[in-house]
Amino acid sequence: MIITKRMKKLIIVLIVNLVSLLVVAQSDIRLNNYWVNSQYINPASVYDKYQAVFSMAARKQWFGFPGAPSTLFASGSTYLEKLNTQLGLVVVQDQIGYTSTTNIGMTYAYAIAFQREWQLHMGLGFNYQSLNYDVSKMSLSDEADPAVFDKLKTTSNFNADIGIEVTNRSFKLGAASQNLFSLFTSVNNQQPNTNFLYGRYRQVSNDMIDMGFGICGIQYANIFQAEVNITSYFKMPDRSGLNNNPDKFDLGVFYRTQSEAGLIFGFDISEAIHLSYSYDYHFGGIRLSSYGTSELMLTYNLMREHICKNCWH
Repeated sequence: MIITKRMKKLIIVLIVNLVSLLVVAQSDIRLNNYWVNSQYINPASVYDKYQAVFSMAARKQWFGFPGAPSTLFASGSTYLEKLNTQLGLVVVQDQIGYTSTTNIGMTYAYAIAFQREWQLHMGLGFNYQSLNYDVSKMSLSDEADPAVFDKLKTTSNFNADIGIEVTNRSFKLGAASQNLFSLFTSVNNQQPNTNFLYGRYRQVSNDMIDMGFGICGIQYANIFQAEVNITSYFKMPDRSGLNNNPDKFDLGVFYRTQSEAGLIFGFDISEAIHLSYSYDYHFGGIRLSSYGTSELMLTYNLMREHICKNCWH
């Protein structure tokens, strides 16, 4: 079979369009460990237990699958107690095949105390987003054809997030909407509007083991998902024989609709540093070409001098 120059050009355009569809499918860039740092999904998530929180994470999705997504994530936040305000920075870089998506976002959250030991958090996020292609990884039949490169130009835009949370020492209820500008313009369709609704209960006791339960509903584009998480938190007895020490390690499982389940394990390297690892496996058709997904997150908590009234561990 003889492939003409025109056919090669058509094949290249089809490949570019296919990659664009993959970008939309993966545009809801999400980490498994968002319960450790829910600032990633909600700009209203406040950490008043700490003076500042810094996180770094790396995620490799679908090991063995050619061109599968890999994600790098970094965030930092500081809580200004006198102003009841948290300021944050979130950076995400996501690679799928020869496409690369970069998000750089600033977040602002305000905390209001009400009732007894309850807080209302309201947050806003403003993001710069960029989508580009690594042409060096492609084999083009006609590199001088401007029609091909028109499909491969770097695009950038701005977007916004909004969120709300209600918390006390044991409960966390929240809702967030990401990429709001994508609702009103097709320029931002590389990352469609994504919405989260979640609830979390975290037992706080002097027992050696505390339990946590979480449920989260996610909607992005025309896809709906639900995730259930169960986590055990293990403490070590102090000298008095009681279990008043902070958590030493945690072990959890989760299930995400559309046939995905996983395991999360975390432990304290020191009083300020926490390391989390998660592995999840997709039981759908992609299992034939994949060994699962791994994710590693490192969190550093800068402690403040006093103990807060509304501490989420």
